[in-house]
Amino acid sequence: MKPHKLRAAEPQDTGAIVALIRELAEFEQLAHLVETTPEKLAPQLFGDKPAAECVVGEVDGEVVAFALFFSNFSTFLAKPGLYLEDLYVRPVHRGSGLGKALLEHLAHLAAERGCGRFEWSVLDWNVNAIGFYERFGATVMHDWRICRVTGERLAKFGEA
Repeated sequence: MKPHKLRAAEPQDTGAIVALIRELAEFEQLAHLVETTPEKLAPQLFGDKPAAECVVGEVDGEVVAFALFFSNFSTFLAKPGLYLEDLYVRPVHRGSGLGKALLEHLAHLAAERGCGRFEWSVLDWNVNAIGFYERFGATVMHDWRICRVTGERLAKFGEA
């Protein structure tokens, strides 16, 4: 395998990140939910008040992986946390250590920032990812479920 390089995403990476997001959505069988475009994503990563951060993995100067994350907060710990929204490595580069390097990089950032937690979600059918995360030391929280309100329901809920 060729060597990889990790770095903070830059505005010129937005198109490549969106392409990887679309590949991830295809893999997760959720492509019908993707509304992301470079124009929508760029201000969220690089605008005046970024909502998230992103680290990219490069091989031979090509962006082939990404980890998009943001800060959250634990009331139980009274500390910030780091939440990994998405991590994706193109299939041809899996097994090269790039995914592990991205997770280790984010764990280092979380520790450096004084976070009490580093957490993420994984689809229950993605046994390869679950095994990978458990080997990394993660605990899969079987008792927890994600709750989500989006779109029109969110707009109506927000009117109350």
